[in-house]
Amino acid sequence: MAGEPPLLRVKNAVIEPLPEAVRSWLVRIIALLAFLAVWWLISGLHLIDEKFLPTPKAVWDAAVRASTWHQVAPGVPREVLGEQNYFLWEHLVASLQRIFAGVGAAIILGPLLGFAMGTSKTINTIIEPYLNFLRALPPLGYIGLLIVWFGIGDTSKIWLLFLAAFPAIAISTVNGVQGVSVDQINAARALGANRLQTVRGVVVPATLPEVINGIRIAVGFAWTTVVAAELNNGIPGIGGLAYLAGQQLNTPLTIACIIVIGVTALALDALIKWIGVLLVPWKGKA
Repeated sequence: MAGEPPLLRVKNAVIEPLPEAVRSWLVRIIALLAFLAVWWLISGLHLIDEKFLPTPKAVWDAAVRASTWHQVAPGVPREVLGEQNYFLWEHLVASLQRIFAGVGAAIILGPLLGFAMGTSKTINTIIEPYLNFLRALPPLGYIGLLIVWFGIGDTSKIWLLFLAAFPAIAISTVNGVQGVSVDQINAARALGANRLQTVRGVVVPATLPEVINGIRIAVGFAWTTVVAAELNNGIPGIGGLAYLAGQQLNTPLTIACIIVIGVTALALDALIKWIGVLLVPWKGKA
């Protein structure tokens, strides 16, 4: 009202809250800035030896050095390319190519086996123990055997990543198939749907959310396995570069590689979630 005192108008004003997404991002940014401030304070005051905890600037400089041409040493005119003759982004792309090859094969074969196990008790009884056995094995437990079988090239690495991703996708698919409501299947058959139509119209849509979740878990596990996959002859590769930098006590470069690995993992997970929203818009609405 025009005649209201200014203080009363302020008191009666309705303050619109920030959208949830904006608030979430603000909280994340503030937390990140606080983390960087604490890191900078601890390293700047030399509370921890810089060999163990370099400053954020040293990590940034290492990342820039790994991404550009630079001198071999101060005063030496000869320049070299990035780290280990590859730019940092080339190391990342090499690791992603191995991930896409190994996990891509698991995405194709995992749901096929999962559907077979979920629809056939006989197949499930035969294969389930072996699948759980494979799921329980740590990647470092059989990487040596894969190197003996396939050599130290990319073939053994891709096999390792495939074996790391495959069980999670297959088991998620089995759980999805077995979790389909019997009432939905009976309703489809009562409406005249044959077996193929029931599978295509009821079982597959009901199972797809579980398959997407399995792929998310599989990609995350395979990405954590990339360092183990690149322990031997892993250059170019972001995991191999991190391992080599650690052996050389190049802590800034090691941390830079770890940050790249972590940020890439977040990006991959966000991408899979977005694809899941596109492919399964009905999730959570039934």
